Amino acid sequence: MALASMTGFARVEGSFGDYRWHWEIRSVNGRGLDLRLRLPQGFDRLEPGVRERSQKRLSRGSLSVNLQMHRAQAVGAVRINADALEAVLAACETLTATGKVELPRADGLLALKGVVETEDQTEDEETRAALDKALLETFGEALGHLVAMRQSEGAHLATVLAARMDEIEALAREAGANPSRTPEAIEKRIADQVRTLLESAPALDPQRLHQEAVLLATKADIREELDRLNAHVEGVRALLSGTGSVGRKLEFLAQEFNREANTICSKSNDVALTRVGLELKSVVDQLREQVQNVE
Repeated sequence: MALASMTGFARVEGSFGDYRWHWEIRSVNGRGLDLRLRLPQGFDRLEPGVRERSQKRLSRGSLSVNLQMHRAQAVGAVRINADALEAVLAACETLTATGKVELPRADGLLALKGVVETEDQTEDEETRAALDKALLETFGEALGHLVAMRQSEGAHLATVLAARMDEIEALAREAGANPSRTPEAIEKRIADQVRTLLESAPALDPQRLHQEAVLLATKADIREELDRLNAHVEGVRALLSGTGSVGRKLEFLAQEFNREANTICSKSNDVALTRVGLELKSVVDQLREQVQNVE
């Protein structure tokens, strides 16, 4: 599976008998796979099938699944409520006896609430099973559209992440080539610092100062940080060209990039190198924001 985003939308319509419906699925970022279902009353029985199909196709993302159902008005059996009709006729006789009310017509009587009743059509088990199958098949179709959209977004993300890797690699090279990292520059800087200290405090032990200067120079070296940056760049490129869900691994590497960028800035003793370190942090921040959307 190619790199996929966690953002997407899909809408699919379906029908069966006198039923019409549509599924809508919205997907956004999530640490795991979180499904929130809105199913019509009486259709909660679909939830296990919806969850099973979602878990087979997706590994991460917060999904909102909504099913809207519409049913054409079905005409059931019609019967006259004799008791209600007798009560209405008795009331009519009392009123017409006064001579002030005309005899009721049949259409008027039948229009009264409760006189005519319809019996709702019921579904047998076979019909219900066929309806559920059609509903879940349509959901699977919507899920396929969602996956396709997430993969399309993922392809764009892969291009963006690859560009970030090129930028980080270029900045690492620039940091490695910084003149302040040459042995001559380091030696001169340490010599100047030792000379200044001896001038301000002649009693200091020159040998001890030399040892401390060597220790500081070792701590200020960023070779290890640059090596780790390059290793992380290769790691990200391998993930981008691989398969499967890689979002969590990319998030971890983004944290490691941030750690190395912070260390370079803290070790820097040169304005140009500090500038490179700050640019590196800016690119890494962009990277961290983008990988949060990778499945």
